[in-house]
Amino acid sequence: MQKKILVTDGIAEDARKILEDKYIVDLKKGLSPDELRKEIKNYNAIIIRSATRLTSDIIDSAENLVVIGRAGVGVDNVDVKTATKKGVVVVNAPGSNSVSVAEHAIGLMFALARKIPEADYSTKAGKWEKSRFKGIEIEGKILGIVGFGKIGYLVAKKG
Repeated sequence: MQKKILVTDGIAEDARKILEDKYIVDLKKGLSPDELRKEIKNYNAIIIRSATRLTSDIIDSAENLVVIGRAGVGVDNVDVKTATKKGVVVVNAPGSNSVSVAEHAIGLMFALARKIPEADYSTKAGKWEKSRFKGIEIEGKILGIVGFGKIGYLVAKKG
């Protein structure tokens, strides 16, 4: 019998297509905890993001569940202790969004240096205060990075 995967928070289209080559994949977003508790019984695996919480009672009701896949870094929304006790493997994707987070951090730094949020607000209010929002140039500045994990490293490399 073909294995079934429940996806509750959406995943990339390419990833879904790869899974569909070997498994039955059902996308069901926005399930309430009660709906999820009833639905999860029919699946061998579940892929979640941060919007879905897998509590002990939901995991306990998952009779056929073998693996919980967290499309993202943390597993704070999964009762790992209960899953482990039931023999359900919990996996995540550490570093999967490191590039996005590093680029976002760099983008925010540029926006703040050039006072883009303030200028946007002022312009939307019908004002034109060009000289007030010059900001500072980044050229020649030194950036101090606190912490040098994957994201800090990428900020240093890209910045």
